Amino acid sequence: MGSTRSAPTRSVSAGSAPPGEPTAVKRRAVPWGVLALWVIVLAVAGSFAGKLGDVQRDQTADYLPAGADSTQVAKLQDKLPGGEITNLVLVYHRDGGLTAADRDTAAGQLAQITVPPGTEAVKPPAGLAAAKDPKDFAAVQHGPGVTSKDGATLMYTVSTAAPAKNDDAKKAFVDDVRARTADANGLTVRVGGDGALAVDARGVFGSLDGTLMLATGLVVALLLVLTYRSPVLWLVPLVVVGAGAVCARAAVYGLATWSGITVTSQSAGIMTVLVFGAGTDYALLLVARYRDELRRHPLPYDAMRAALRGCGPALLASSGTVVAGLVCLLAADLNNIRGLGPVGAIGVLCALAAMLTLLPAILVLLGRRVFWPLIPAYGSEPRRRRRDLFAAMGSSAGKRPTAVLLTGVVLLGALALGAFNLPGALKQEDSYTTKPESTLAMSTLAAAFPDRSSLPIEVMTPTAAADRTLAAARSVEGVASAERGRSGGGWTELAVTAKAAPESADESATIGRLRAGLTGAHVGGTSAQALDLADTNSHDRLIVIPLVLASVLLVLALLLRSLVAPLLLVAAVVAVWGAAMGIGGLVFGPVLGFSGLDPGLPLLTFVFLVALGVDYGIFLMHRTREETLRGAGPREAALAALRTTGGVIASAGTVLAATFAVLASLPLVMFVELGTIIAVGVLLDTFLVRTYLVTSANLLLGRRVWWPGRLSHTPQPAAGPASAPVGGPRRGRGWQGG
Repeated sequence: MGSTRSAPTRSVSAGSAPPGEPTAVKRRAVPWGVLALWVIVLAVAGSFAGKLGDVQRDQTADYLPAGADSTQVAKLQDKLPGGEITNLVLVYHRDGGLTAADRDTAAGQLAQITVPPGTEAVKPPAGLAAAKDPKDFAAVQHGPGVTSKDGATLMYTVSTAAPAKNDDAKKAFVDDVRARTADANGLTVRVGGDGALAVDARGVFGSLDGTLMLATGLVVALLLVLTYRSPVLWLVPLVVVGAGAVCARAAVYGLATWSGITVTSQSAGIMTVLVFGAGTDYALLLVARYRDELRRHPLPYDAMRAALRGCGPALLASSGTVVAGLVCLLAADLNNIRGLGPVGAIGVLCALAAMLTLLPAILVLLGRRVFWPLIPAYGSEPRRRRRDLFAAMGSSAGKRPTAVLLTGVVLLGALALGAFNLPGALKQEDSYTTKPESTLAMSTLAAAFPDRSSLPIEVMTPTAAADRTLAAARSVEGVASAERGRSGGGWTELAVTAKAAPESADESATIGRLRAGLTGAHVGGTSAQALDLADTNSHDRLIVIPLVLASVLLVLALLLRSLVAPLLLVAAVVAVWGAAMGIGGLVFGPVLGFSGLDPGLPLLTFVFLVALGVDYGIFLMHRTREETLRGAGPREAALAALRTTGGVIASAGTVLAATFAVLASLPLVMFVELGTIIAVGVLLDTFLVRTYLVTSANLLLGRRVWWPGRLSHTPQPAAGPASAPVGGPRRGRGWQGG
């Protein structure tokens, strides 16, 4: 165990101990038992954690609710002969205009890819995963090639039903087509269409897990080294949070297999960030308290017991707030948002479990020497800082609380105005920071054919009414053409081409007119799915946001025994969310060049910033309440709480912001936007709102902040010093920062 020095120690025999005190055997058996249990858990979980990618679904159709019109189209298409269709668009382009040789090249390449209509694939979908010849997929050409008005771009549409839903077969088909359509003598050839877009998306999503885990681990390791300045201590929380991540991945895999919830690369990535960010925060808070307790207790086991008693309740309340906010996502209609609720909650709970069990066990077994070279000896006092930064901040807020509060509110309000500059809905072709081939092909088509969509609108109509529906579709304003496709199971497929560009406002209007005018039919396809996604997101915001606010307020009211303090904290984090969204509006388009905003971003950022931001408010206000219970006046309690918790909250906020900022390094625009807004919001909350605005409001409200609780009416008799010096003896309930 750890060494002790500088003060006498108590004599505790192996077989006996004072009443209520653990024996020496228990002091050794408990941490070793906990460690052994975790080894068993990790041995079992490890085999399942690596399978999480197998249950992830990242198609837009997987996100939508079962009742969406485009979802109905996807389900009905599966029942048609051949099942799901993979559509490709071959795009040939030469600046200045295509030559006769270019057209011959295109015709020759097309002949290597397609077969006559009616030809069947020679292998089942699973057998096509290793195919090297595009003709094995029995792909057919739809109509003649279409040339742009300027003669610089030629487009062919090709499709196959052979891969069905087999992702490996789809990838093999796209790869084989690309291998046969190489650039030639200045002629640019690109493969696009919804099939190529889906394959490229899976390729990007498939590489996220490992990249995100590695990047997040490196960022957390660096911050822990800078925080602890110890060659060993930083490694302990990192190993423990890694164990929590393994358990979380295994648990989510089990939940997805058992319940069928939608797990996406987005939700899996956010879970990883939550485990590392929240887990490291919990570790910082626990280690800070444990370091203090080692100066008061001769044995590490006793010091850890005291640390867990002290900070455990606040950690439970903190994690409970985050989990409560995430669980509210279950009320969403979108499958990916609803699935993120339990996925994120599992991540937070696994991180908490690891930090309250495995971390204490390892720290106790390593003893005091884990803090080397800054070992907290029993009976010693911590080194005094020449200047207490958070005491100075509290002092500045205390001198003019009204001016500080008003200035902060005006600043946040001004930043929030930037939200009016946020870009519109994010198109599929603009979803990547570095565009893959399929999105470049779609961009070329959009420029060459501004009055024609390159993504078909898919309509499913009862076969008995197919001719009538086809005629009606051709007469709808904004439709360029409509063709009859496969039939089966009483349904017929129609491929409708809009005059407007894909995912544009005009195409959305055309989809709306088709849905209104085609009685008994369902309208789907890539653009219709994007439209349904945006509409459902708007509905989910109206349902989930009030639920999140109500659940967080309830947790805070129960913890703080007040109504005013919870309202203050929630108002603060909502203001932070607005300011962070405003900063996004000032950065995403003008600086980063993003042309769209992921439709789920407002809801996700709200949930995370409210739930995570309130965490730090809990630590600050819980300490303020504790100081008040000891008899401190409102001013002394508020400033003492800031002084004693500010350092740890600042470290925790920096770690959490840095882990979410890792998302900005990924090649997907939605991750960059999500990571940026949450990271900026956490930093605003940590260094501006908690430090200055909440403290200033606390000072101005005085005892009224605890209304209608008893602390708002009657001053409490002193039960100890209003605030103990940093590192000095501190007793009482709840968390006390280090």
